[in-house]
Amino acid sequence: MSANIQNLCETTREKLKYAIEKMEAFLNHYALPQLAPEQDEETAHFYQGFLSDLRHLLVFSEMSYEKLGVALRRATFNEDFAQKALYNVYHFGVNNFFYPKNESYSEDGRYAYTGQDAIRFRKKPVRPVRDIVLDITKVYEELRDDLTYYENDYLTERRMQNQV
Repeated sequence: MSANIQNLCETTREKLKYAIEKMEAFLNHYALPQLAPEQDEETAHFYQGFLSDLRHLLVFSEMSYEKLGVALRRATFNEDFAQKALYNVYHFGVNNFFYPKNESYSEDGRYAYTGQDAIRFRKKPVRPVRDIVLDITKVYEELRDDLTYYENDYLTERRMQNQV
């Protein structure tokens, strides 16, 4: 079991690294004036919310990346620490990607199996915004698939262990 969790930590960390690099490059290159130069209130509000959500996702992803690194560098692999780190990737990273606070986009499950993009924007975004979201969508979809156990089963197991 421990080897599987260690492997999952390694692959999760690699996927997060890719997403982090993409988000950092985007956030270092784009700011509100580049995304919404016309500055009508609705458009500015849309992009402010989008940038805020992307910054939060970047922070959550970086924190998870670091925790997984700690788990993998320890002389003795600590399964509990690693599982908590994986839970946090799911709880904070995956959930914040698919359910952004400002709702600038959402996932439409009807498109998930059609080969079309399942992400639907609340307002038509400029191409760089669309591109960054669609680029990292695949990473967070894979993380969601890899870590579904940590959505409910992990917490249920933890609660049961504490009650015994």
